[in-house]
Amino acid sequence: MTTTSREHSVAGQMSFLDRYLAVWIAGAMAVGILLGNFVPAVTDALNAVQLDGVSLPIALGLLVMMYPPLAKVRYDRFGAVARDRRLMVLSLVLNWVLGPAVMFALAWLMLPDLPEYRTGLIIVGLARCIAMVIIWNDLARGNRESAAFLVALNSIFQVVMFAVLGWFYLQVLPGWLGLSQDALDISMWQIAKSVLIFLGIPLLAGFLSRVLLERRRGREWYERSFLPKISPFALYGLLFTIIVLFALQGGQITEHPFDVARIAVPLVAYFAVMWFGSFFSAKALGLDYQNSTTVAFTAAGNNFELAIAVAIGTFGAVSGEALAGVVGPLIEVPVLVGLVYVSLRLRKSFSPRSAQSESVREP
Repeated sequence: MTTTSREHSVAGQMSFLDRYLAVWIAGAMAVGILLGNFVPAVTDALNAVQLDGVSLPIALGLLVMMYPPLAKVRYDRFGAVARDRRLMVLSLVLNWVLGPAVMFALAWLMLPDLPEYRTGLIIVGLARCIAMVIIWNDLARGNRESAAFLVALNSIFQVVMFAVLGWFYLQVLPGWLGLSQDALDISMWQIAKSVLIFLGIPLLAGFLSRVLLERRRGREWYERSFLPKISPFALYGLLFTIIVLFALQGGQITEHPFDVARIAVPLVAYFAVMWFGSFFSAKALGLDYQNSTTVAFTAAGNNFELAIAVAIGTFGAVSGEALAGVVGPLIEVPVLVGLVYVSLRLRKSFSPRSAQSESVREP
């Protein structure tokens, strides 16, 4: 099969919603910004619906978004994922060694005169993604089993390492380099709470759906009938989350356009460096298209909910650190959507067998 015919084959399998993904997301962002700026009652209502510092509308959107991809995971394949040392070691190094270091370097290089924004970006770099990466990976036809396993693994590291790395990158390393220092006050429970809510609940729901429904109705019914019915809810949840997020925080764009632009530059550089570096590193190690894509998105994404919560809890809701955390997802969403399309285009650089492998997955 030629490259062109393969591309038409994959495009033909995409649903109407998926084919026009960029349009729907751009529309959701616009709706959110309009609501946040011109309908203050909506913003007030959304801000009021919180539980222990967690925005319930955002939590609902993320849970709806993540459930279908996690219900599609074949959990009996986790053993094979865990045995792939190239995948495991590369992902851990990218997420917990290179990722924070790259954000630290970019923040200091591009925001040397803005210490609050710089600190906020460093916090974003420490918060590894455990939510939206699932949907980006699925849209780019990455390996679902690898994504679920790596996200779970990163979550464990996040609980253990976030505060330690925050201390290192905000106090120890700047001290060694003769730079200004800052402090981060974060409890392990705050981190664990984010992991449990935004990964634990949908992961458990997806696992139980797979196990219980397959046992009752069989794998063929589960994959041919059940999964196609729930699949669109991933995009519905994503669009709802984007609308809420931009309604709550999109006003920052119009109120601080120049500051947002300054923060956006290192963020765009970070996403590009991490995604392309991770993708081609995985390919160079001999990983196939699906796993290379998974490694790239799990390394490039960030846990914006945790970063914003930490910034607000430590420095205050109107601080520059909080603004940097807020700008993070506002930039991440459109950039990573673009990288979904880049990833699909790069399929042709892999062997025909690797590039076609995603076309035989279950819905």
